[in-house]
Amino acid sequence: MDLIINGESRKFSELPLSLAALVEKLGMKADRVAVELNRQIVRREQWPSTPLKDGDRLEIVHFVGGGNS
Repeated sequence: MDLIINGESRKFSELPLSLAALVEKLGMKADRVAVELNRQIVRREQWPSTPLKDGDRLEIVHFVGGGNS
């Protein structure tokens, strides 16, 4: 399956692949990520039941914490 993630084509052999499984496979912490699938933001609680299909486009934003010095 080919997915476009943040403008880059990536191949995955796992089928079926849910949005939650993809985030885990990419090594991202779910509580620090926002995901847009085909121009629609997907709520975190929907990730496990959101299947991905060939050609889907995802924008994944990973939040990085910081603080004042």
